[in-house]
Amino acid sequence: MKAILSVYDKAGLVDFARGLADLGYELYSTGGTRRELEQAGLQVAGVSELTGFPEIMDGRVKTLHPGVHAGILANRDVAAHMAQLEEQGLSPIDLVAVNLYPFEATVARPGVTLAEAIENIDIGGPTMIRAAAKNHASVLVVVDPGDYVAVLADLRAGAVPEARRRALAAVAFAHTAAYDSAIAAYLEAERLGTGETRGASAGETQGASPAESPGWPRQLSLAGTRTQDLRYGENPHQSAALYRTGVGGGGVAAARQLQGIELSYNNIVDVDAAVALVQDMPTPSAAIIKHTNPCGAATGASLVDAYRRAYECDPTSAFGGIVALNDECDADTAAAIAEIFVEVVAAPAFSQGAREALAAKKKLRLLEVAPVTPGVQVKPVTGGFLAQDPDVLLVAREDMRSVGARQPSDEEWAALLLAWRVVKHVKSNAIVLVRDLAAVGVGAGQMSRVESVQLAAQRAGDRARGSVLASDAFFPMPDGIEAAADAGVTAIIQPGGSIKDGEVLAAADARGLAMVYTGHRHFRH
Repeated sequence: MKAILSVYDKAGLVDFARGLADLGYELYSTGGTRRELEQAGLQVAGVSELTGFPEIMDGRVKTLHPGVHAGILANRDVAAHMAQLEEQGLSPIDLVAVNLYPFEATVARPGVTLAEAIENIDIGGPTMIRAAAKNHASVLVVVDPGDYVAVLADLRAGAVPEARRRALAAVAFAHTAAYDSAIAAYLEAERLGTGETRGASAGETQGASPAESPGWPRQLSLAGTRTQDLRYGENPHQSAALYRTGVGGGGVAAARQLQGIELSYNNIVDVDAAVALVQDMPTPSAAIIKHTNPCGAATGASLVDAYRRAYECDPTSAFGGIVALNDECDADTAAAIAEIFVEVVAAPAFSQGAREALAAKKKLRLLEVAPVTPGVQVKPVTGGFLAQDPDVLLVAREDMRSVGARQPSDEEWAALLLAWRVVKHVKSNAIVLVRDLAAVGVGAGQMSRVESVQLAAQRAGDRARGSVLASDAFFPMPDGIEAAADAGVTAIIQPGGSIKDGEVLAAADARGLAMVYTGHRHFRH
């Protein structure tokens, strides 16, 4: 019996190889794997002893040879296959333990060039894995060190069950699929980095091949590495897990939990929404999220000031919410947060004083989350998924138009710009009221825009007077403007573009409201 071992992840390698050797397997290996096994005292032959051919082209060609692949792919139930092996002086290979250096780690190295990235694309490893997985009825393929113990136990018992062979093959194909997906994503990012854009019209791409089209690729691969099994999904009857894309980096999937109980599925979704919001806000800012919608957001003279002002937006909803900060959490801010029950506090860092102030809350999760540029957003639908570029648009003041009879004051402009950043993170139909650089009322997810205005005003109460309003999309009717004016709003920021813009603007002018058009909407479904 022969086994080929060539792994990047060397966890458990020596014990696995020793177990195979004890069972009578001849071991063949390459490079660093062979060195590690030899240092452990194991007898290991080079793959060139299977091929009868040296490595060439700087190692680009070493396992791509019938001496390897005929031995892996030969169907043991086909007499002609076995006869051809014998005729060629080749032997069956019974086990392939190979896993791949993560491509994301290659391209994450500072200063890596496109040429270096391409040179680091493994060809022989994925080919061996796929060949063994294809022939899994005869060849064991092991890519995850976590499977070593079970495979050895089965071999010692006399046979590996068919169900395990199929499961190992599925894991193997997932491993190579993830590897190829990382390469495809990198090359797509490189293409877009040259100035090309997605989203070309059908007319622009008609007659073009998928590779020539500047739009979305015909096939989009998504892959991640499981980092955590969750207790359950949105509800206890649903199972769930957290996967990370890329290596290291930032974002919620790569967050470091400093204290507290295990995160739930809903916690992670809400933390993601909270972190995305504060990343769009000036420093120092704080946001409080409940069910993915902001129930508080503010910037301030200090982080604790920003947090307290965010909390004052909706203290009732803040209870049991998610707090996100865009600056290091200090002791004063931590002490203020500790005054109420929250599920999670997320920040780029926590001072020692902050850790001490929150240590008594044993269940409270503290998450260090490094900022990250969001990638492609995916939403599953029945039978497939939707994909889009993330909404990272931040319209500058000079690109907006004040269209009303009254111009906004400098104070109103500052509030309008903050309101426009916050409303982008509220579920449509979305309305946000801001006063003194703090959200004071939020209307989210209503079926009509005027109801969202009324809800935001109701939550703001007296604080609505002197506030400004942001709407994620245009006002289809003047009734939303009238409801805002009745609540005491003094200025409105919205995309514009309704066929009734004239009537809407006339209503604003009649009530003395300033009106700003951004020219862009921020629907969030």
